[in-house]
Formats: sequence, C-alpha cells, structure tokens
Amino acid sequence: MQKAYLLKLFLLVFTVSISWGQSPQKPTASEIYHNLQKLNFLGSVLYIAAHPDDENTRLISYFSNDVNARTAYLSLTRGDGGQNLVGPEIRELLGVIRTQELLAARRIDGGQQFFTRANDFGYSKDPEETLSIWNKEAVLGDVVRTIRKFKPDIIINRFDHRSPGTTHGHHTSSALLSVAAFDLVNDATKYPESASSYGIWQPRSLFFNTSWWFYGSRENFEKADKSKMVAVETGNYYPSLGLSNGEIASLSRSMHKSQGFGSTGSRGTETEYLEWLKGTMPPNAKNIFDGIDTSWSRLEGGKAIGDILLPIEAHFNFNDPSAHVPDLVKAYALLKKLPDSHWKGIKMEALKQLIADCAGLFLEAISNEASVAPRGDVTVTVEAINRSNIPMQLNSVLSTVVSFPTTLKPTPLPYNESYSLQSTEYTFNVTQFSTPYWLEQPGSLGMYRVDDVNLIGLPERNQLFPVTFNVSIAGENIDFQRNITYKYNDPVKGEVYQPFDVLPVVTSSIPEKVIIFSNTDSKEIPVVITSGRENITGTVSLQHPKGWVVFPQEQAFSLGPKGATQTITFTVTPPKEQDEGFLKPLLQVGDVFSDKELVKIDYGYIPFQNVLVPSEAKVVRIPIEKKGEQIGYIEGAGDAIPESLKQIGYQVTTIPTAEITPEHLASFDAIVIGIRAYNTVPELQFKQTILNDYVANGGTLILQYNTSRGLVSTDLAPYPLKLSRDRVTDEQAAVSFLAPNHPVLNVPNKITPSDFEGWVQERGLYFPNEWDTAFTPILGMHDKGEPQMNGSLLVASYGKGVYVYTGLSFFRELPAGVSGAYRLFANLLSLGH
Repeated sequence: MQKAYLLKLFLLVFTVSISWGQSPQKPTASEIYHNLQKLNFLGSVLYIAAHPDDENTRLISYFSNDVNARTAYLSLTRGDGGQNLVGPEIRELLGVIRTQELLAARRIDGGQQFFTRANDFGYSKDPEETLSIWNKEAVLGDVVRTIRKFKPDIIINRFDHRSPGTTHGHHTSSALLSVAAFDLVNDATKYPESASSYGIWQPRSLFFNTSWWFYGSRENFEKADKSKMVAVETGNYYPSLGLSNGEIASLSRSMHKSQGFGSTGSRGTETEYLEWLKGTMPPNAKNIFDGIDTSWSRLEGGKAIGDILLPIEAHFNFNDPSAHVPDLVKAYALLKKLPDSHWKGIKMEALKQLIADCAGLFLEAISNEASVAPRGDVTVTVEAINRSNIPMQLNSVLSTVVSFPTTLKPTPLPYNESYSLQSTEYTFNVTQFSTPYWLEQPGSLGMYRVDDVNLIGLPERNQLFPVTFNVSIAGENIDFQRNITYKYNDPVKGEVYQPFDVLPVVTSSIPEKVIIFSNTDSKEIPVVITSGRENITGTVSLQHPKGWVVFPQEQAFSLGPKGATQTITFTVTPPKEQDEGFLKPLLQVGDVFSDKELVKIDYGYIPFQNVLVPSEAKVVRIPIEKKGEQIGYIEGAGDAIPESLKQIGYQVTTIPTAEITPEHLASFDAIVIGIRAYNTVPELQFKQTILNDYVANGGTLILQYNTSRGLVSTDLAPYPLKLSRDRVTDEQAAVSFLAPNHPVLNVPNKITPSDFEGWVQERGLYFPNEWDTAFTPILGMHDKGEPQMNGSLLVASYGKGVYVYTGLSFFRELPAGVSGAYRLFANLLSLGH
C-alpha cells in the first residue's frame, strides 16, 4: 500500500515544478507499481456535478488511488459564467482556463475528466430556469453518452435532486439529469446514436454524496437514518508520502486557481457518506464495490491474464521493473486474442504503457516550431531509446500528417543508445486549425455547438497529430502512439513542452473590444495583423454596420518574419443617433481569407493555450453626457471598468493601496472600487476612515459588489450596511424606479426603462438586504416568483459628498457595451458635481 502511494509524491512535486504542456511520461518504479495495481482492478466510478470546482476531490482521489478504480468526473459545464482571479479572461476564454484547471486537478488526484455541451450562462436559482436555457434533451443525451462510453459500475451525484431551489439551479439540474440518465442508458431506443456507438449499459448503483450540510446542521445529520448510506473513510494517512488523502485532495482542489479555491490539506479521520438512490445497494455497506467482480475474471478469458499479472504485483521488482517485461508481454499477447470488449480496449492501452514503462522505452515526436500554417513547412524529429536490457527493435515510424523515410528498415534499439529520425517532407498535411473544439462554431446562450459527435464529452481533442511507433519487444510487435509536441529550453525553467498547433496564415485583432462613441466625432481604430508564416502580403478591409462610415475601404499589408505584426489604422465615423454593431476585420492573402483573432492563454500552472475567436469589436454610439473628469480606481478581484470609463472620455488612474491617502484622493472627482475588493484586498480594512473622509470632504465614492462571505471588514460604508446573497439572475427582469426624481436617474442623462434593455447574464448580485435610513434605494427588481429586492443601487449623502453601493453587474455590462449601463454609470460618477 505504501509503495503504491509513492506515485503521489512524485506527481505532487512534478505538478508544481514544470510546465504541463504535453510533457512525456517518465515514471518512477513506484508509479509503475501503482499503475500495475490499477491494471489489476476492473471497476469504475463516475462522479457527476455542474461546474469545475463542484467535484469532491477527496472521493475522486480515494477511488482512484486507494480503491484503484477507474474514476472520472463529469462536469456538465466548463464554468464559463464564473469570475477570474488570475487574469482578465471571462466567458468562453475563462471556460478554456477552467477546463485546463480540471485537467490539472485530475493529474493530481488520478481521475479522468468529461463535459457536456451545456454552457454556464451564469447563476440560476432553480433547475426549471436552468433547463429552459440549456437544451434539456441535448444535455441529458450527453450525460447518457458519457455513461454509455465510460460504463461506470457506480455513479455518484454531488447534489440532491430532491431539493430544487435550495442551491444553484445548475447544481440541482446535474442531479436531476443523472437520475434520469440512470434509467435510460440501458434502453437502446433512447438516444440511439450513442447506443449504436458505445452500446447500452446499466450501472449497478446510483448514490448521492450527502453530508451534514444538506441536513442543516451536524446535529440533524447525527440523528438521520443512515441505513441506506455507505460510509467511506477518505482520511487515510500514507507514511511513505507524509500525506493524507485529504492533503492530496486539497492539492487537486487548489488547481481551481481562477476561482480562488486554494485549499489547506486536512488530516485525521474523514468520513464521506454516500446515500443509495437507485440500482442495487451493496451487500456490505463498508465496500461500495461489494457484489461486483473487479478481477480479471470479469473479462471473458481474462483469468489467465490475471494469473500472470497478479504475481507480478505481489512480487514487484522495484530495483529492476524491466525484469517483468517478458511476463507482461505474455499477458499482452493473451489479452490481444480475447474478444473485443469495453475492458479489453482499456486494459490493452494500459498494459502497453506499462510494458514501455517497465522497459524504460522513451518515445517522442518533436516539431521544430510551436505552430504551423495549414500545409506549411515543419520538421518533426522522433526519438526512441531503450533503457533496459530487453531486446527491442524499431520496425516503423508512421504518421498521417508528416512523412518519414519509406526506406526505414527494422532497427535494433540497444541498451541506452538513442535513435532519432527526421521527417522527410516539410509539408504538414493538416488544414484544420487548433482551437478548443467547442468554440469552433457559434453556440447559444445555453449550449455549445459541436458538430462532430465523437468529440462530445471530451475535455479537449486527444492525439491531434499522432505518430505511431511499431516496436518489437521480447518478440511481440506493439504499436505506441505519441503526439507531436513542441519543446524548447527556457533559461529559467529548462525543458519546456507546449502543444504543437496549426494556426491561420494570418490573424487580426482590434485591441479594444468595445468602442464607445459618446458623440459624432470620428475615431482612429487600429487593426493589428499577425503573420502565421514568413513573407505574407495581402489586404485588409473592415466590415461595419449600416450607417457607420469606414475610411479607407481597404488597405494593403506586408509582413516579413513569422510572428511579425503590423498595425493598420481605419477612420470610423458613427451615425448621429444611438446605434451599435460590430467591426470585423477581413484579411485576404491570395485566395485565403481570415477573420480570426489568435488569443494566447499562458499561465504557468496549465498548458499554454492558443484559442481562435472571431476577430471583432463592438462599436456603440451612445448619446451620453458626463460631469467630472478625473476618476481614481482601486483594484479588487479584477474587472475592465477602468478601460470602459476611458472609452467615454474619463481620465482613470489606478490607486495602489499604499497611495490611499487624504492628499492623493483629493485630486479625484470620483473614486471607483473594483469588484470584490473587500474580499481580496486586506489593506482596505485599514483605509475605510480615509475613504469616508474623502466622501465627507465632497468626493463621490462608488463601491461595486462584494460577496457576503470572506470580507476583510464589515465596515464598507460610512453608515451601517449589511450584504446578503440576494441577486437577480434574469438579465431581462423588469426594473422599477423607486426614486424617480433622484439625480442618479436624471442628471446628466435621463434614465428610462429602455436603458435596462440588452443587459447580459444578470441584473446584479450580492445586494445588501439591510441598510441605514441615510441610504436611498434607487431601483427595485426581482426574479420570477420572488419578492422585489431594493438593494441593487443605494445612494447616501455623507458630509459634502456622495457614497454609492451597487450590486448591479456593471463589471459585465460595460465590457459588453450595454448602452444603458454606461449612461447610468456616468450619472453615478456625476453625483455631487
């Protein structure tokens, strides 16, 4: 047992020390032994919830590393509707980050990862709303597909399907769809396409991962009937690691960095409870797999394979794992002859990798560049090295995307002598661009569009550009696939791997994604063009809405080195009346057209990502008036408010916390505090008196939303103010004017109901529900079936100035170019002037 867990020590050190971009496996003897234990267990568990960070990493780690079961997490969404604490990416780009965070978490806890096509459109209060925005039948079909493909013996829901309205609507929906899928997966007439592709399946049991939280208190849970519950001990301590399962799980959970979910490892006994819902209750409540054959006998003809592999596990040679290769090859030959089945395919791949690992066989395919244009030139160098005394021979190296010498003859691989080979033709035979597959086609508010059904459920494309090595090992010919990757040496990090990608010949971007025209003056709009190969010439035009004028209509560009950029400027004149639309650069190089922007996501804890998105910028003509010029901005968890305010002519200066002094603040007409600042900036607890004095001396202070939990100080205002979890999730919810004559609704812009049209994702969140009588509530709003909430916008006079607290989601609306949000925010900044 202790030897098995040496794997985790290696993984935990490894994950924080290198860039993860498709780096090759270089397993230790302990890792190899751990994988052998997994090879000898034929059972599986699927955990189901709604978002990245919903999963219980303690259970995933337990099932994967203690039980040795094949374990996976199905997250219905990619977490696109959340917020980002590590950078500026939101929506689809945040979904890319959170997808990679989940994959990083699974690399630590040992699980696999799946998704549906559901789009995280933001907070939802009940499953009825959620399933009306998602395509319920399509998402249910994706859950059914994943179950049929993964074929779990056991399914575990994170949330309770019986308590709608008590948690996020996405949460309850994930449980409802799981319960429904459990009854459908064994019926070939339901979702027949996935039944045809993967066959029908019936999991043995369905559980709900309950806890005291769902009972309201620990006392209530102690009294609860547990006769239908399985208790799982997940707090085991592993002396060889100096780590508990809880500590391993916390390292996995801490990969959700964009959500600020860093977790401190727990120690001591920890019991998880699984409430039986459907299927068969295990006869032995202490063993969730009781009654399921998890031995090699589960495979027809598999007992003979187990007779070979189990003694290897019992007498594993940690000093020389290669001693087991002859027996592993015998087991492989037997397994290959068995009838095709679900477990045969899984165990064939695992056994092949185990043979390579025990033999110290290193195989790699490296490109000479990080990316290539379709049918561009690239050289791929393969390396093969046998680091054991086992006789080996390289028979062939094949690829569908590059060519290798056809004259390659079977080549012996002597001990520790590296063999390398270069591709012979430089044309890369691929035209499909590298980008997250679920972003290739426009989706809807609730769903991503995926045309290739074979990709549905996958976290990302697997084996984009495979190279197949056929190697004879101990007399058996075995195929090994390795994906082409890019490798370089970094002066600080050393050896760094990153994905090798196919990208357009040329891409473009308009740096400002929302451009506001507050009057009829023309603006110079830059278009940045980037080359995807050397020596490119072409033309660029700027598509625009009717009524807008762009000059000139077309311009030429010329780029030399690959990666070079050129900025082309167009003059854009708006119409006189309020209007909006999109500017879209269109590039032409010969007979090739490009309308894509290349976005690079580069954070050290996840692999480098190239993402292709439509190249465009929203342009908005807003008749808008404003008062005041100099705005100070105090950063919180991160938003684009400063950039948005600059768009309408304000001078915005970021104020470091050390510079929150009476003298410095006095130079600003208004101060804006970023979202969640009182959750993320500890220094603010010492600055509140200075901020209050700024208002008392005639300043205008606008505090944007903070969450009600984790505040660095509860003194957020010069008057008592209590935050709650109240929110209005319907972005089209009716808005009533509680103080129609207040300046905030009249000066300098007249705010009308039309200013609340076209809002995105939500009206607002974390409204105060208690406040001093000095505050004037300005707006009332509510979601369907709920009482009106009046805390979204509160304004109070204090001394000579004005204090504003707002839970309205300006941080979403301004970057989205919502006209009414700009007009209302300009009024807030104008208060007191």
